[in-house]
Amino acid sequence: MDLPIRRALLSVSDKTGLTELARALVARGVELISTGGTAKALAAAGIPVSEVSSVTGFPEIMDGRVKTLHPKIHGGLLGRRGVDEAVMAREGIAPIDLLVVNLYPFAATIAKPDVTYGDAIENIDVGGPAMLRGAAKNHADVTVVVDPGDYADLLDEMLEHGGGTRFAFRARLAAKAFAHTACYDSLVADYLARQHAAEGDAFPAELPVGLTRIAMLRYGENPHQAAAFYRGPRAAPDSIAGARFAQGKELSFNNIADADTALECVRQFDRAACVIVKHANPCGVAVAADIGTAYELAYRTDPTSAFGGIIAFNRPLDVATTRNILGQQFVEVIVAPSLLPGAAEALADKPAVRVLLTGELRSAQPEREMRSVGGGVLVQDRDIGRVDVAELTCVTRRQPSAQEQRDLAFAWAVCHYVKSNAIVFARDEATVGVGAGQMSRVYSSRIGAIKAEDAGLSVRGAVMASDAFFPFRDGVEVAARQGVTAVIQPGGSKRDDEVIAAADEAGLAMLFTGMRHFRH
Repeated sequence: MDLPIRRALLSVSDKTGLTELARALVARGVELISTGGTAKALAAAGIPVSEVSSVTGFPEIMDGRVKTLHPKIHGGLLGRRGVDEAVMAREGIAPIDLLVVNLYPFAATIAKPDVTYGDAIENIDVGGPAMLRGAAKNHADVTVVVDPGDYADLLDEMLEHGGGTRFAFRARLAAKAFAHTACYDSLVADYLARQHAAEGDAFPAELPVGLTRIAMLRYGENPHQAAAFYRGPRAAPDSIAGARFAQGKELSFNNIADADTALECVRQFDRAACVIVKHANPCGVAVAADIGTAYELAYRTDPTSAFGGIIAFNRPLDVATTRNILGQQFVEVIVAPSLLPGAAEALADKPAVRVLLTGELRSAQPEREMRSVGGGVLVQDRDIGRVDVAELTCVTRRQPSAQEQRDLAFAWAVCHYVKSNAIVFARDEATVGVGAGQMSRVYSSRIGAIKAEDAGLSVRGAVMASDAFFPFRDGVEVAARQGVTAVIQPGGSKRDDEVIAAADEAGLAMLFTGMRHFRH
């Protein structure tokens, strides 16, 4: 049933498109009522509007905390046409046919570095969600809009349907309104839980999750799987979800997943760094005096796997490096803080290449990550654990040299982002071979060495990092036969003594981190 819109309540924090919408509604004969700053903005634009207080006969009180919480507002939104009209007439409640509301900017408020607890609490909207839920529940009779992006669709709908809206249209917007308030409430709940979590209870008994869809994707990991990309309410600009899409084809599910691995890996390094990821694993990583050199060193690790990979930098991308990349390999995605002069023009010659710009990278921030399983979700703190190699215990007779220490620190950082079982060989702060995702750590070692040989490199004289302890001495024996000079690993095996003895027999230096980096 098409229901005409004769009376609308507008109350918005985000005033994008407000005056244009209001003028269009007035031109269609719609009566407008509004609150506080929204009413002032409309009046200043010369648009006729009535204050909510003139409808309720009650002033806004408590610094605006109470203004719409009144029967003449909620009755107008919840009153059922053909059912409640008699009581509405008796109580002097006029129907409200359209509600346009978006909420206090709680997310923007708590994102401020200097926000106080009091400011955060004052930016928890109460009246707005109450009105949205009431109008959305009564979508049989009321149209509710929470997103300025829907204003044009609303006006088109009214134009096409004689100043009214269809039930299907109202139902779709009602679902959006409930999703909007659910996301809003989840953000408030998360903030309060983080502020006042009981000791040892960092994970609440109920975990509300508020996500906003960024894009529908062509498909998921495989073409027969549907997929979409969502952003969390706390997404930072220097994250994949918060990065600016500068050019290129539509991002795929796998592009996004691999770009996240590349970005999180490259942000670990203080010096100029490049990370190349293929199928969820770094296939080449290096740090150097500049990103051009870092890219060359990363690329040489495994040129075969780099084909069609994702490349991330922790410094702005210059034109020379851009041309070098495009001239020697096929690249799916490039992630960088920004583009230096000439880089954008060079990339424009390859319009299919996707480019994500993050702004300056911060160090890894505490964050929770989720992984779905059948019928549930696993939630954990993101692995941002770090060690200072200079402070680690050397468990062997031979101590690592200063260069070996630097290479061990580098290899350990890379190992963090390689799928378990993970082995990384490195020399001069660049990878020479990576073994990933094997059921046996020994086989990961062999694969890493094979990859190095295939690329014309050698692990002889390199260091080795392992994401978890060696359960037997054979892993160290394999490394020794390959010519590795130093090893970094968590330790903690029942056979650590045997593993250390194997290292001593081979003249290797070995550091224990006391921290593992499983990545499944």
